[in-house]
Amino acid sequence: MNLVFLAQRIREIRKKRGLTLGQLAERSQLTQSVLSKVENFRVTPSLAALGRIAEALGVTFSELVEGVDEKRKIVVVAAKEGPVVDRDRPKSSIVYRSLAATKHAKLMEPLLLELPEGEPRKEALPHEGEEFIMVVEGTVELEYGDERYRLKKGDCAYIDATEKHRLLNPGNKTAQVLCVFSGDNV
Repeated sequence: MNLVFLAQRIREIRKKRGLTLGQLAERSQLTQSVLSKVENFRVTPSLAALGRIAEALGVTFSELVEGVDEKRKIVVVAAKEGPVVDRDRPKSSIVYRSLAATKHAKLMEPLLLELPEGEPRKEALPHEGEEFIMVVEGTVELEYGDERYRLKKGDCAYIDATEKHRLLNPGNKTAQVLCVFSGDNV
């Protein structure tokens, strides 16, 4: 199941209905924390939870998951037209732009990250899988475990994402980083 696509659909429907996360939590009898993690593709909701979310949103289960696992041979996303994925708010000011908005691959998720200067994410966090990182514009620092690596335009890193990590922007303008998440929970 494509969690990014499902997360985007849940958030989109919730916002179209004018519901806050708190209101959806109340209607679905799930915690706001769990719903936030679902919308930020941090957890995979159970079938029962998906059913409660669908009911709370006023859609059928089928409508909620329709097309989530469809395979397409090609997906083209025009420059700057990939949807913004709301992830890690309010702990992060990084903008995550999906480069395969209707992606149907199971093992990777390409994103273009826009990192404002400073510490866009307050703490280093681990997650399942691996990441490929390439600096497209600017200079960033990759904090990986107890180490720091300075990466400039064109530099790349391939990491085991189960180690705590984060990107920092020591510059005075927004940096752009291509990031490809891979793993079974993408």
